Amino acid sequence: MSFHYSIRDSVNGFPTNKSQGKRLRMEAEMDIRREPIEQTIQRGLRSTLQGIGINILLAFGKCLAGVVGHSFALIADGIESSSDVVSSTIVYLGLRVAIKPPDKEHPYGHGKAEPIAAIVVCLALVFAAVLIGVESITNIRKPHALPEPYTIWVLLAVVAIKLLLSRYVSGVGESIESNAVKSDAWHHLSDAITSGFAFVGILIALWKHYPAADDWAALFAAPVILFNACRQLRAPFQELLDASPNPQIETEVRRIATAISGVIGVEKCFVRKVGFRFFVELHLVVDGSLSVREGHRLAHTVKSTILKSMLNTSEVLIHVEPEEELKTVSAVTNGPPWTR
Repeated sequence: MSFHYSIRDSVNGFPTNKSQGKRLRMEAEMDIRREPIEQTIQRGLRSTLQGIGINILLAFGKCLAGVVGHSFALIADGIESSSDVVSSTIVYLGLRVAIKPPDKEHPYGHGKAEPIAAIVVCLALVFAAVLIGVESITNIRKPHALPEPYTIWVLLAVVAIKLLLSRYVSGVGESIESNAVKSDAWHHLSDAITSGFAFVGILIALWKHYPAADDWAALFAAPVILFNACRQLRAPFQELLDASPNPQIETEVRRIATAISGVIGVEKCFVRKVGFRFFVELHLVVDGSLSVREGHRLAHTVKSTILKSMLNTSEVLIHVEPEEELKTVSAVTNGPPWTR
């Protein structure tokens, strides 16, 4: 049995007011979440594997060009790509663990492996930024040859490839709501940033005949990477602490629950994200004269409706509240303590 709630009151296919437009956009996002979870996960795994393959080629090419062309900025860029290979592998393994079904030791599944992978990737970025900064300072103090002019073209190609890869992986991460994949996308972007700084540094080095310019470029790239790595840590930490996810999820859950006959309102609604799935806790307000059997049947109807309407909702825990007991609270707070 399938449930679909439509609010397409429109003229010529367009929403008739701003409120309807906002609801239509929300429904479009919910349609993404209705994608089969297996297909969602496969998209994340596929994008991660593609990133691993590209980064292996880039890391080898940049390090080789940097050594032959006397450019530490390019070598640092190659190190960054090597760390991308490691981080993407961690993301891939994290996703593989996160999709494992619940077992006796893990009744809520293994979804927390996904934000843990994201945190590891961010920490790898921090390590890479520190390493690049330390090595840059060391090389600034050492006299060395000017970079070869061809290293400029290598860097231009790298920037273009990494920007495209970052945009692609970021889009996948946003669509499947994966912090690990989004962190992996930022790792690709940081590589593009490092390459961009290296490009400018080599240009200055060749123009001014100042070999240390590309080392300074690598040094300036390090704090940029460090700052954004620390910023990227917030989302996976919030998920591990069971912070409330996208508020539109809660809005949709409330809407589905209150649309069912017999439900007077929703007093509380808590949603937490575990990997690619959501766990929901609802406090339903019902007529206090209902029998235990009737209340149980109503709770099951609400639960099954939510599970069928949102394919990535793994579990719904429902507590039933009699309306009469909440009227006292309503009188004190000058309003009903629940919403429809």
